[in-house]
Amino acid sequence: MIGVAIPAHNEEACLGACLAALLRAARHPGLKGEAVAVCVVLDACDDGSAASVRRYLPLFCAAGCILETVEIAARQVGAARAAGARWLLAHGARWLAFTDADTRVAPEWLAAQVGLDADVVCGSVAVDDWTPHAELAPLLREHFVRDYQDHDGHRHIHGANLGVSAAAYQAAGGFAAVSCHEDVLLVRALESLGARFAWSALPRVCTSARTDARARGGFGDTLLAITAAAAAAAAAAAL
Repeated sequence: MIGVAIPAHNEEACLGACLAALLRAARHPGLKGEAVAVCVVLDACDDGSAASVRRYLPLFCAAGCILETVEIAARQVGAARAAGARWLLAHGARWLAFTDADTRVAPEWLAAQVGLDADVVCGSVAVDDWTPHAELAPLLREHFVRDYQDHDGHRHIHGANLGVSAAAYQAAGGFAAVSCHEDVLLVRALESLGARFAWSALPRVCTSARTDARARGGFGDTLLAITAAAAAAAAAAAL
């Protein structure tokens, strides 16, 4: 079985698109009918996130896929990813794929991960909507296109696009219960074990450029730092 874990803290607005994309990926012919289980970890949710997941239960069931929720109250993305991985491992997953609730995976995402013949797959991310950054959106998009390495051999680490074999994940000790950079810590542990890596742009995901990021210090905050620098530079140039 292939497992997918998604941490979610008050993500009712995003979960529908995320799960719809995962359902398409779970049906991809490249998986040759292997079972797929998706575990959404509801971390201290007090919105309609659980209801958003329930709406997709019949669709996953009809497709022969598993959709499950686990509830925790950690307010910590590392703990949420770890909880999802534990559930998936307990139910027989041989491969663990990780993404985020504000991310839409490509139809071939899972097939690309498992097809790379690696212990660890670190994928890149794309953004298709920069409008949350208002008038600074063009500058941010230009910066991303210019500086972000979206090609094979990149060295980006994103929890929104990460895959690990069950054996390698367990050997590395899994995700740490931290508020940020849990993905980096896991990758460094896997590197120290000599795991086989694929730094690949083949598994595609499209993630959000929202300004209300859930994990402080992550991708969302990186974008905010870039926009702040761009705004400061523009203000200085206007003097």
